[in-house]
Amino acid sequence: MSKSYSEMIKEMYPAVPFQKLLGVEVVDTKEDYAKVMIPFRQELAGGGNAYHGGVISSLIDLTGALSVWMGHDTEKKGAKASTVTLNVQFLSAALGQDIVAEAHCTKRGKELNFSSIDVFTADTNKLIAKGSIIYRIV
Repeated sequence: MSKSYSEMIKEMYPAVPFQKLLGVEVVDTKEDYAKVMIPFRQELAGGGNAYHGGVISSLIDLTGALSVWMGHDTEKKGAKASTVTLNVQFLSAALGQDIVAEAHCTKRGKELNFSSIDVFTADTNKLIAKGSIIYRIV
């Protein structure tokens, strides 16, 4: 039995060079949903033990995109993709802790797809950021 495109995306996602640099781990996926973790490493800190905002923003972007890919019909809608918008609200710091993002694809259009993302600490579930993306696939 051949793998679905969604299954292939899920497996290859951590191997994408930038995701590999961040150390992302795909925790869970299902249709219109993705959960991704980044284990803490000092190289990802912006100051002290707090994650750099760019790491958190990247996690929002890549987890939101993965939620869109989950359930996307590549035969009918294509596979060329890019982020159109990225919005981030930083709420708190994650000090020396692994972080997890959960994303839900909330709307699919002809080309534009919308995803809402929450980022929290893995151990304590403390909400550290909220975000959204618009992701285009043609």
